Amino acid sequence: MNIGSLLQKPAGATTKGKGDVSTATGEGEGINAGGGGGEGGLMSQLGSNPLFTGGVGIILLTATAQLARKSITSLSTHLRNQMLITLEIPSTDKSYDWFLHWMSQSTSTTTSRSSSKSVLEWITNFRPSPRHLAVETKYIQHASGGISTDFTLLPGTGRHLLNFRGNYLRVSRERDAKRVDLQRGTPWELITITTLFSSRSVFPALLAEARDLAVKLEEGRTIIYTSWSTDWKPFGRPRRKRPLSSVVLKPGLSAKLLADVKSFLTSARWYHDRGIPYRRGYLLYGPPGTGKSSFVQALAGELDYGICVLNLSERGLTDDRLNHLLSNMPERSIALLEDVDAAFGRGRVVAEEDGYRGANVTFSGLLNALDGVASSEERIVVMTTNHPERLDEALVRPGRVDVKVEIGYAGREVVEVMWERFYGGESVPIISEGELARRTQLRKEFLKKLDEAGAFGGRWGVSAASLQGLFVYFKGEPKRAVENVGSLVPEGFR
Repeated sequence: MNIGSLLQKPAGATTKGKGDVSTATGEGEGINAGGGGGEGGLMSQLGSNPLFTGGVGIILLTATAQLARKSITSLSTHLRNQMLITLEIPSTDKSYDWFLHWMSQSTSTTTSRSSSKSVLEWITNFRPSPRHLAVETKYIQHASGGISTDFTLLPGTGRHLLNFRGNYLRVSRERDAKRVDLQRGTPWELITITTLFSSRSVFPALLAEARDLAVKLEEGRTIIYTSWSTDWKPFGRPRRKRPLSSVVLKPGLSAKLLADVKSFLTSARWYHDRGIPYRRGYLLYGPPGTGKSSFVQALAGELDYGICVLNLSERGLTDDRLNHLLSNMPERSIALLEDVDAAFGRGRVVAEEDGYRGANVTFSGLLNALDGVASSEERIVVMTTNHPERLDEALVRPGRVDVKVEIGYAGREVVEVMWERFYGGESVPIISEGELARRTQLRKEFLKKLDEAGAFGGRWGVSAASLQGLFVYFKGEPKRAVENVGSLVPEGFR
């Protein structure tokens, strides 16, 4: 049966019998004889069918939209790749902290537009500041239980706009909580900086400026590092270097220790040629307030070194972490282990009565970290203690402690030097000869009173910190300092 005849058959027509076969065949031949007339009729019928035309139209429109969207996406991606350039700074890179601190200091609040400035000048000089900030808290826990903190505001996670030398940069700080920065023990972070490809030269200049700012902040200063998980982090801002002459010790003691450290720093080849571990250990012991920690700070400033402060009583400090910290100290730094007797002393009960809570690392772990197989070289370790008699002999044997120095109470020479520093001629820009003679007489009287009270006879001693406290309290008043010398004498010796 011909499909065309069925499509053209009027409604209500009946089916022909056998006698009409030839007629039907003739009609079919007539139709087919048209040479494609059936196809033309089919297409015309499909074209006039609203359901068919509607479906084809939707398909065509959908395909066209998808093609256009893909084309626009490809074109925008191509243009972005051609016109933009991106710089990535992971949190594992040293420049990560440099850039964050540089950005926090280089940006400023938006200023109002001056009527004298053109729009172009205002846009060029516009310096947007971050609207999303994050706080970086650094703290150090002392052996006595006290905590010192320092807060720094940094650009937080998200997107920021930055104007660097007239070039606008889009800065994105992202954090991946699923990944951990093993060096810091914190979630992995990434900073992405995007700008025009034509302005790609700003990246080296930007990193160089961030580095120079970090160096400038550290120039002439001493960096104090504290442990943060398995990494060292600067604590607060770098401190002004303390002159070695500001720490008054027994005559010749400071020069002797400085000469020993400098000799060690220049003897690396000598150690290596003889197969000796290239490390040096020092033990500074003496009563509280005699200048042990102050001398370490002054020594680091003299050598242009940093100080890595490590509290052995810190909670969470394990043997492995201790060994890792001592083996991965920042370059040109001194490890300072304060009040080591509080963690590992024979008088453990007495130490806890003094306010110490004990250590979380084992004694063998400390010994292995100091000179074990896994301990590092090219290292200077300084330990301080107020009670050397509490230390185990295994801790202070040669190889772990190479130099032991007692920093005791102030003698006559120390008191005279400190008096001259606070009340002598160098403390006053212009002083008459009569006033200078009067102050010299007061100094002799001050020393005499201390001697009569037994400060220099071994019965008791006065610390440099106590003298400094008295002189600071009576600043510029030497006579009152002499009158109140009795405040330095302990109650049992008055």
